[in-house]
Amino acid sequence: MTGLKKLPVKYLKIDQNFIRDMLDNSDSLLILIGVLKLASAFDLRVIAEGVETAQHGSMLLELGCELAQGYGIAHPMPADELPTWVKNWKPDLTWQCTEGEKLKIE
Repeated sequence: MTGLKKLPVKYLKIDQNFIRDMLDNSDSLLILIGVLKLASAFDLRVIAEGVETAQHGSMLLELGCELAQGYGIAHPMPADELPTWVKNWKPDLTWQCTEGEKLKIE
């Protein structure tokens, strides 16, 4: 564990296999919860890779993971299309934040 604390990282990315299976595989969900707790203990931000559905995004928000990427948010696009996408993008209604929380997309 000493080596883990000394790594020069600020973010931890969770592989899409755990995200994809978290809705119907209790082992994947438990691993995800453990990773989120470990990241919190080391003051790391977590990015979930492979958020393919609104349900995935909702579950991650409930677990405290606010950073995500995947087709459920946007498909890959040319860089020149990004400003228009950012301007027009609206999160899924199930992702509505409460008490001033702000959903972050990276």
